[in-house]
Amino acid sequence: MRVDAVYENAHVITGESALAVLNGRVVALGEDAEGLSARRRVDLGGAYVVPGFHDAHNHMAWFGMGLDDVPLSGCRSVEEVYDAVARRAAGLPAGSWVIGSGYDQNKLAGGHPDRHGLDRAAPGMLVRLKHTSGHMTVVNSAVLDQLDLANVPVGGDVVLDAAGSPTGLLREQAQLLLRPLTYPTPIESVVRGLDRASEQYLSEGITSVQEAGIGGGLVGETPAELAAYQLARERGVLRVRSTVMVAASVLHDLPDGAGFGLDLGLRTGLGDEWLRVGPVKLFADGSLIGRTCAMHSPFAGEPDNRGYFQVPEDELARTIRLAHDAGWQIATHAIGDRAVTVVLDAYEAALAASPRADHRHRIEHCAVLQPAELTRLASLGLIASPQGRFVNELGDGMRAALGEERVPWCYRLRSVLDAGVVLPASSDRPVVDGAPLLGLADMVRRRTSTGAPFSPEEAITPAEALRAYTYGSAYATFAEDRLGTLEPGKLADFAVLSGNPLDESGMDDLRVLGTAVGGELRYEAP
Repeated sequence: MRVDAVYENAHVITGESALAVLNGRVVALGEDAEGLSARRRVDLGGAYVVPGFHDAHNHMAWFGMGLDDVPLSGCRSVEEVYDAVARRAAGLPAGSWVIGSGYDQNKLAGGHPDRHGLDRAAPGMLVRLKHTSGHMTVVNSAVLDQLDLANVPVGGDVVLDAAGSPTGLLREQAQLLLRPLTYPTPIESVVRGLDRASEQYLSEGITSVQEAGIGGGLVGETPAELAAYQLARERGVLRVRSTVMVAASVLHDLPDGAGFGLDLGLRTGLGDEWLRVGPVKLFADGSLIGRTCAMHSPFAGEPDNRGYFQVPEDELARTIRLAHDAGWQIATHAIGDRAVTVVLDAYEAALAASPRADHRHRIEHCAVLQPAELTRLASLGLIASPQGRFVNELGDGMRAALGEERVPWCYRLRSVLDAGVVLPASSDRPVVDGAPLLGLADMVRRRTSTGAPFSPEEAITPAEALRAYTYGSAYATFAEDRLGTLEPGKLADFAVLSGNPLDESGMDDLRVLGTAVGGELRYEAP
């Protein structure tokens, strides 16, 4: 047999020294691969080969389009935020939008920016600053004056100052007030975002992603968002395999008893190896660092604040029941422990009424998970989808919101694995830096950016972290038959690393040397 390529002189994670590819799939490993005739032979110089990284929860279009925003993640005071806005505004004509992203009030001296500061920084402009979580936005007075503040959507709020005037901060569903000014995003802008994002992903060893919400809701860019993905694929700029989660807000009752879904009866599973429809995406609550997620007990230092739900609890349960009955896989965002309890109740009721084997329903983030609820999650066959990188970039803010006594319940990894639950790995990018090598290290080390330990008993081994970022993520989207491991018959998606990812002592020095999708090197380090 003559194959397309043999990648040799390698340390394949399976223990072999070579990997052979034919028609985009692995056909042989080790000596079996070395002995084959090949159109190309690629000497990897002793580098390590692992399955391509698979981000099980990210926002690729949001990230790619956000590369043009004013970057605010490095700011350490509100004055630095205002200065960054002023610099961008200085080069724009009057009436232009100035959009920034990535600020975190937990890291800013002065807390949230406000409309008055933005008015001074960018007079005559329309200013919008997106919180790093995506769960809140600050706007200036010129934007605020155009919003229908008398009709704030349920599940959100407009923050007021001591005098009862809006500060410019819109939380959760209140961000939908901006829709008449900003929605829909042009399809060409979405395509460009996908192009830029997937190029970055390849440089980080990512070969597959799951897009956590398209078509509607807080994270959707346009009702025609799937068309943008199709167009990007046709143009060859969708460079990583993509599974898209459909926002629950665009599902509806179908005629002729066809259930609850999209027109034509589309649901989970439609598509191919490059682009597939995945779960329906629901939001139960909000943000931990923004202190809007639904908690059983108040946030630390805020005795009157237990957060809130983004939709009424009965509506959430109804949507889960309808989607389950219609055959969808379901992925529900739940961060606070109260939200986790309510989502577990809804899944349990749906499964009791209509049992379904191997449903793989998910709780996205599953951030504050009490021990009893972990037991329920495992018994129901659910998947928790936490983000290891959050501990590093957001950990200090999460600790401040929870208080020390609840930190052990936060973004649990070891306990999830020990309960027998398959663990995927993800970033929620652009909420944090989505490079998988950073995420792997944080899953193993469990330290915040200031170096403080964060429930270190929830750390996992490098081998477990790597399996989560490959096999676990593939399993979470019913793709483990073709992705997640390197073995004959599976897609030849892999990353070439400078060192051994199972050696904890060398994690800081690891680099991605190359990334292959379908056996073709789509990225090579300069």
